Amino acid sequence: MNAEMTYKKKPSWLRMPTMGSEEAAKVRSILRKYSLDTVCRQAKCPNLGHCFQRGTATFLILGNRCTRSCRYCAIEHSEGTLDPPDANEPGRIAEASAEMNLRYVVITSVTRDDLRDGGAGHFAGTVEAVRRKIPGVRIEVLTPDFQGSEDALRTIANSEPDVFNHNLETVERLFPDIRPEASYGMSLDVIELYGRLSPSTPRKSGLMLGLGETEKEIIIALKNLRESGVTMLTLGQYLQPSRLHWPVDRYLTPDEFEAWRDEALTMGFVSVASGPLVRSSFHADENFVMGAKKS
Repeated sequence: MNAEMTYKKKPSWLRMPTMGSEEAAKVRSILRKYSLDTVCRQAKCPNLGHCFQRGTATFLILGNRCTRSCRYCAIEHSEGTLDPPDANEPGRIAEASAEMNLRYVVITSVTRDDLRDGGAGHFAGTVEAVRRKIPGVRIEVLTPDFQGSEDALRTIANSEPDVFNHNLETVERLFPDIRPEASYGMSLDVIELYGRLSPSTPRKSGLMLGLGETEKEIIIALKNLRESGVTMLTLGQYLQPSRLHWPVDRYLTPDEFEAWRDEALTMGFVSVASGPLVRSSFHADENFVMGAKKS
């Protein structure tokens, strides 16, 4: 497929939020102070300005280069040797979270297939460091698949995050093209296995729409997520990071996203964030509260 030929102009409802405001400047300053990466910046999230204005950010741990090369993702891929996990990073994230007055912290990472545990120990250490620094804080982890490792997932579960998030991203037919180094079935298995390891922890996942999937395929993916135990869902518009990435097939309208939200709720999801600019951690604190009230 020729991405150069199919690059589409964004519709008006995908207008990006501003980067201004004193609060956003404060967040950027704190991130620089503690030398921290965010998925907001590395993945070119369209909501970066909006979330920084809310005083929030999603921390990206384990470096800013990935051992995989998913065709939708803006994060840099590296086939060379990556730096080992930074032992001081969990403490810096804890300090930054406290300085930002966060009561809900979202932690994600690049995929690190080069590490024996996939970085699970570093995830757990970060969760624990934030909890020590901010008593009563809520923490959501958005993890890679850890190649299906039960030991890695048990390490995460033992750190007791408040929400476990692993994104399915797309429908089964498109998975080999969009995520060639991952597996649709493995992602579902990871979510289900985590539920067995930590039954009381809400599980969350998300899909990007507009990659070329059909309505029937979306329904099947949503059913698969429910069967795997997911109760918190995000649905957002795929945006092509560059002309070298997978092209957008179509832009769904806000009304279509609202319809998918209603459909997901009828299927039993208790918290659904659905909209063109919705991403995995978009208003994650509010979605957690919504899910907790309905559970």
